[in-house]
Amino acid sequence: MVSQGSSSSLLEALSSDFLACKICLEQLRVPKTLPCLHTYCQACLAQLAEGGHLRCPECREVVPVPPGGVAVFKTNFFVNGLLDLVTARAGGDLRAGKPACALCPLMGGTGTGGPATARCLDCADDLCQACADGHRCTRQTHAHRVVDLVGYRAGWYDEEARERQAAQCPQHPGEALRFLCQPCSQLLCRECRLDPHLDHPCLPLAEAVRARRPGLEELLAGVDSNLAELEAAWTVEKEALARLREQAAKVGMEVEEAAERVLRALLAQKQEVLGQLRAHVEAAEEAARGRLAELESREQVARTAATFARRVLSLGREAEILSLEGTIARRLRQLQGCPWAPGPSPCLLPQLELHPGLLDKSCHLLRLSFEEQQPQKDGGKDGAGTQGEDQDRTDKQGSGVQSKSGDVTKFHKEDGAQIQREDGAQTPKEDKAQISKEDGEAQPEKSGRSNRRRKFKARLKSLSREPSPAPPANLECSSLLPKPIFFCSFPTRMPGDKWSPRITGLCPFGPQEILVADEQNKVLKRFSLNGDYKGTVPVPEGCSPCSVASLRDTVAFSAGSRLYLISPDGEVKWRRALNHSQASHAVAALPSMDRVAVSVSGYVEVYNLEGSLATRFVPGGKANRGLRALVFLATSPQGNFVGSDWQQNRLVICNGLGQVIGEYGGPALHGCQPGSLSVDRKGYIFLTLREVNKVVVLDPKGSLLGDFLTAYHGLEKPRVTTMVDGRYLAVSLSNGTIHVFRVRSPDS
Repeated sequence: MVSQGSSSSLLEALSSDFLACKICLEQLRVPKTLPCLHTYCQACLAQLAEGGHLRCPECREVVPVPPGGVAVFKTNFFVNGLLDLVTARAGGDLRAGKPACALCPLMGGTGTGGPATARCLDCADDLCQACADGHRCTRQTHAHRVVDLVGYRAGWYDEEARERQAAQCPQHPGEALRFLCQPCSQLLCRECRLDPHLDHPCLPLAEAVRARRPGLEELLAGVDSNLAELEAAWTVEKEALARLREQAAKVGMEVEEAAERVLRALLAQKQEVLGQLRAHVEAAEEAARGRLAELESREQVARTAATFARRVLSLGREAEILSLEGTIARRLRQLQGCPWAPGPSPCLLPQLELHPGLLDKSCHLLRLSFEEQQPQKDGGKDGAGTQGEDQDRTDKQGSGVQSKSGDVTKFHKEDGAQIQREDGAQTPKEDKAQISKEDGEAQPEKSGRSNRRRKFKARLKSLSREPSPAPPANLECSSLLPKPIFFCSFPTRMPGDKWSPRITGLCPFGPQEILVADEQNKVLKRFSLNGDYKGTVPVPEGCSPCSVASLRDTVAFSAGSRLYLISPDGEVKWRRALNHSQASHAVAALPSMDRVAVSVSGYVEVYNLEGSLATRFVPGGKANRGLRALVFLATSPQGNFVGSDWQQNRLVICNGLGQVIGEYGGPALHGCQPGSLSVDRKGYIFLTLREVNKVVVLDPKGSLLGDFLTAYHGLEKPRVTTMVDGRYLAVSLSNGTIHVFRVRSPDS
């Protein structure tokens, strides 16, 4: 008897790939079962056997091949029975596309039998209507189950057919397997039972199953228990992996913040040292100018007296010489008695001294430490406690930070000396005195080096305590910021390039396409958003395109001191001369007005597609003429202009009339000059900061929202950016690579 499974379970087994060989991917033929319980065709296993072993294609377990070959492996009668059922449902002999009766040819008829309309589940034969009626009227077959063939083919009687199905003996065709030889554990038909196994104790199949089922069920229960343990272990591993990824992301952000603090401190030290250098040089130059003026004055006096005395001696008469002899002698003796003596403090030559740790390859400001994960009993509480303990330990060690390359920073106090920090901690009086002397007057070389090293260590100690620029209070929630989703990355160097690319301009070009201005190779390259190379847009000979923008079916770009408008096939529509005093000119498109804007010596000039100057203005009015230098330019969907002002180190937003409606020059710039600009469809501004490997995002009014991309996202000296389709930000790097990120808006 088949277990009380639903017909859907049997139908699922018949319709799934359960009956397909995983090697040839076809229906199993002569199915053989390996010790690992995976079943394959006998012929397929024979191809895998090599050196007396074969490896299971699914579980990769190595199985020894019996001496008699793969044919000795157990025949899977369970699969055979299902295959017989599938074959019977599919039909055997066909005549005109219909199954034929299996009994008509046995009754002396010629040819094949008549069309079958019924099936006997016990005999497994298709019957015509006459044979089906006779089948029910004989003594041997009156108890057989005869069913409608159409219903059988539809699967209505699958369960009933399985119950009446008998496994056939492979040694004696037509004989069903009925017994189990207990010593040999072999299935027997009546013929097998009478000859070699006559003296062996045998059991009918039903009785043998009842005897052996409890043992199998017990083993199955043990495997189910193992499965539950494996599932629990799998869950633990997945959770551990999730915690690892979460911690890695957190550590990555900490590394970014720590590196930014170090960089800001180094930039601050750079400005401080350069300021000291300028002050020293200016003071030395002023003192030298005074000494030079005095030398010139004394030289003039001495030269005048000597010239007068020489003329008197050469041209004067005796009486004249003698009359002036006393006066000349006194003056010459007076001049000889006042020799020039250089000052006690000649010009001191500046020398740069680096902290030894910066040149020591074994000295790491950042270092990773690894701890075993502890099982979390109460999710958030344990995590919060661990974070608090780590923070306390970090503060005690002097601000430890973590990095992707590797290392936790630990700054130690040296010789008990305390240095003044940015947070207001006090310094011993002798250190203050030394610092003040260092700033005001020359100190011995040893003392100067010591002071500089102390100040350098003090700066390092204060790095991790220096807060990052915070966004406005109502924007501190990170969910209000646009988020980057990495899309793809591709190089822009092509086989025909003579030099490494220097990308100076990017712009969208048609649907999901980017136009790249490669100034080094003097070419405009086309790439799909996926990085597929689409060819070039020809440019006039000798032109090195700098900034580029596309509008309708035209391309505008600046090259040298000219602005060009060309067609995609390279035809020049017009060219305009620009100011020669500016090295590069930023170009931006105004799609809503079919115009092109270009920055020229503090102005913004706007041209229509015919090449006529439509308007010209100075951001902020003519009073700011000469006070602004827009090196990068972009336009917003609202029709506003956004520019990077290198003259005032600010980002400026103005309307079409030149009125400034927003500016930003806050601490998020880190003292860097604002770089390339892009604006998405919602008006968010993406500003590139090349020196610190960042792209920050601002709202349409110019208020800082926070970091959008950092070195953690693979940014290494970003140059220019562009927004494609209003939602893909393309960023070019100094090495010619372009990264593409999809911008996920806060409300998506």
